[in-house]
Amino acid sequence: MEKLVRDKVPNILQKSDKKFKIRVVKGGEYIQKLKEKLKQEVEDFIADEAIEELADIMEIVLLLSKSKGVDIKNLEEFRKLKAAERGSYKEGFVLVDEGM
Repeated sequence: MEKLVRDKVPNILQKSDKKFKIRVVKGGEYIQKLKEKLKQEVEDFIADEAIEELADIMEIVLLLSKSKGVDIKNLEEFRKLKAAERGSYKEGFVLVDEGM
């Protein structure tokens, strides 16, 4: 099973004398691995609601954003603009039916 790991994990594993194999991905494959990791971290958060999982999700979102040429400041600007135009999710509205 292949999975994207944080940058310091290979050094941590090496110091623990565990056997492991690492390969480095780039370009489109890197983006695909980030997306897979995002899905995994979201599933982990849904399962246990740990703050650590939210930090992992945020890290991945920032990397995906950067891959699109958008830094954290610009991402926050996009978020605020969308919230101003369409609102947030604070009120908890659930669309039950559309086109009645």
